[in-house]
Amino acid sequence: MKPSLVVVGSTNIDMVIKANHLPAAGETILGGDFFMNPGGKGANQAVAAQRLGGNVTLVAKTGDDIFGKQSVQLFKDEGINTDLMVVDDINPSGVALITLDKMGENTIVVASGANATLSPGDVENASDAIANATVVMMQLEIPIETVEWVASLAKSNDVRVILNPAPACELPTSLFPKISIITPNEKEAEMLSGVAITDLDSATEAARIIRAKGVETVIITLGSKGAYISAGDISELVSAPEVEAVDTTAAGDVFNGALAVALSERKSLRDATFFACYAAALSVTKFGAQASAPSRQDVLAFVGNTGSSVSAKM
Repeated sequence: MKPSLVVVGSTNIDMVIKANHLPAAGETILGGDFFMNPGGKGANQAVAAQRLGGNVTLVAKTGDDIFGKQSVQLFKDEGINTDLMVVDDINPSGVALITLDKMGENTIVVASGANATLSPGDVENASDAIANATVVMMQLEIPIETVEWVASLAKSNDVRVILNPAPACELPTSLFPKISIITPNEKEAEMLSGVAITDLDSATEAARIIRAKGVETVIITLGSKGAYISAGDISELVSAPEVEAVDTTAAGDVFNGALAVALSERKSLRDATFFACYAAALSVTKFGAQASAPSRQDVLAFVGNTGSSVSAKM
């Protein structure tokens, strides 16, 4: 049986408008294409992990509305276990409004809806799944008390916890020692460490400060440059392949999903990060959040086509 991976997090519907440039404060612009996609960091990471070969259970909360029902059906279609998802009878499903420019960059505003009410009580039914998982993965689009409750349960059962600290916010000091791996991007790492990341030296210093808070492993994602690992005696940059980006919306989510899958299969931290960098790079060549998440076969073919000397042996 495949190792189990539990994702506790958010699920949204993304409403996307493509435009030539991102609007400045107070500016109204005419956009182009409009489309709706399933999204939310928890859901994105769950879908990415499932497509990349994971055995995923999603713990999330939707509204009792058409968006929620559509989302659950899409997860089932992907093969994700939705038995532990919860329905909010009062609040609507989460929605994200996204503007996407011609360079593939984006701005995102989220109305959390039911995601903001996912409480420790809601995830209590998932206790056995969490305690018996190989990896538990979380983000910050759900209440922080729920994140900490899950992290405590996982740690007490020697389950590896990956926290993607997005959207960026201050974290309670009590949470850090319960996290096995934290995966901030440059801005999130700056908020957690107080160090602006401009080069490898500043990334190294930021990671050192974050690890001093009690986290075992820090992986700072650096976009097209790859990802910097700081763990034990490892301190190195894993480079990403060059691609032409069209949409970076869920690149970080794909990275985290790929990382979790590889680690759940007992790959080394280096090989798991390598696999995650290639999966994320491939995702930015397509539009959409979950729509851009590649399959395992696509990533391995991509690795082979780049002529990399590292096979990732996935």
